[in-house]
Amino acid sequence: MKKLKFGFILSLVLALGTFLAACGNAGEEGEEGTGGNNAGGGAENAGDFTVAMVTDVGGVDDKSFNQSAWEGLQAFGAEQGLEQGTNGYHYLQSKGNADYATNLNTLVRGNFDLIYGIGFLLANDVAKVAEQNPDNQFAIVDSVVEADNVASIVFKEEQGSFLVGVVAGLTTKTNKIGFVGGVDSDLINKFEFGFRAGVKAVNPDATVEVNYAGAFDKPDQGISIASAMYGSGIDVIYHASGATGNGVFTTAKDIKINDPEREIWVIGVDKDQAPEGELTLDNGETVNVTLTSMIKRVDVAVKDVAERAMNGEFPGGEIVEYGIEENGIGISETQDNLSEDVLTAVEEWQQKILDGEITVPATEEEFNNFEL
Repeated sequence: MKKLKFGFILSLVLALGTFLAACGNAGEEGEEGTGGNNAGGGAENAGDFTVAMVTDVGGVDDKSFNQSAWEGLQAFGAEQGLEQGTNGYHYLQSKGNADYATNLNTLVRGNFDLIYGIGFLLANDVAKVAEQNPDNQFAIVDSVVEADNVASIVFKEEQGSFLVGVVAGLTTKTNKIGFVGGVDSDLINKFEFGFRAGVKAVNPDATVEVNYAGAFDKPDQGISIASAMYGSGIDVIYHASGATGNGVFTTAKDIKINDPEREIWVIGVDKDQAPEGELTLDNGETVNVTLTSMIKRVDVAVKDVAERAMNGEFPGGEIVEYGIEENGIGISETQDNLSEDVLTAVEEWQQKILDGEITVPATEEEFNNFEL
């Protein structure tokens, strides 16, 4: 397996042997933890610190965003000798938007020292619950909540999306590329326009078709969109759609099984989604339709902020941003389907971003004005 030695690769070793058991349901009452509210400083020792998160509707095992956040808490818990559950590290899963406030308040009653809302869809509820509980510490991922007891964790998704756009632009044989977004929003627009800029930078003849599913938890919608895209001749699809993207992988694998000679690819998001693209052909050969993945180290960010809070350095009222330079954004280490020329091009464009030679667009206006 080829490895690309980007500066963003951290030596984070995630805990092994911890299973994604469903330890909470929407509206479930949390038991009181031993940590207690601690907005003014860190816990007396690691054993006294408790941390929990509320997922968005994609679920903790979405193989993407929520799962990455949970893996960050698992790694934090393993390093600090904490147990999974209400006296250590914990999660509550949301089945719908109405569950967000209920789950957040359940964790407040459980006296967790730090409570995460995972995803911008929880921002309004985090803001309300944080205002009602000023002595509690909260963190929101992928949004900004202006409150002294809330840390806002954001990423430069456009940078990593630009890099996988370079990959797509140099890999496509049809010059037809697709982008599948979850909810059309400022956040997912960063993925879209960064990606389109990367494609444009290396292959101005290629077109990018964009389709938003309107949800992060609808694999069937992902299947429908991907089927139409691949059917139109698109050979590479980048998805930024959470569990909806599972349907994109399903479609690509089905096509590959029926037509093994066709070159068809999916670019994953948030985590290394190579495992989602693996399949076995009728002749017994194992292949993979995952071209690469845009890595967004939600796990690193969640673990980092938890450590700060435990040590009495909670960044309440601050925006904590992670990009390539901060080791929070990049492309996946699994690169079996990438040529040396493509890897070299990615390295070159990444360095241009780091050197400030280009500013990757994050909005439609910036994309329209983007020039090399």
